[in-house]
Amino acid sequence: MVKILFVCMGNICRSPTAEGVFRQKVIDAGLQDRVYIDSAGTHAYHVGEPPDSRAQAAALKRGFDLSDQRARRVSPVDFEEFDYVIAMDSSNAADLHAICPPGQEHKIKLFLEFGERFDVTEVPDPYYGGSTGFERVLDLIEDAAEGLLNEIR
Repeated sequence: MVKILFVCMGNICRSPTAEGVFRQKVIDAGLQDRVYIDSAGTHAYHVGEPPDSRAQAAALKRGFDLSDQRARRVSPVDFEEFDYVIAMDSSNAADLHAICPPGQEHKIKLFLEFGERFDVTEVPDPYYGGSTGFERVLDLIEDAAEGLLNEIR
């Protein structure tokens, strides 16, 4: 079993979107019994809340249901349990490095390292923007999800 944790700041926009998109791609590939997927935030602003309604609406238009997810905060224990701890941007990667137990740093990756179609390194936070930001996030996440799926196959 390969375990993947997606991480952003509040766990209500980018990381739950990545979780939902990647989960569907794993199901479509018939690998759901071999891959475990979760998401978390580096901050506790939204613990227990569902994903942002704009993120849910944008994802649902593309066939990804995020409605069953609830925000949680990342924990040092996550580095022991997950094979990949994937940050949406360098700020969250730095926050992850700050709580990472020694010897587990190799698990921290930037999600867009797995992407192939876009020349950017970070998934931008769409929280304070309009609906086009959520569409852009989905474009980037779908691309990186394909690359990550190829790697774990």
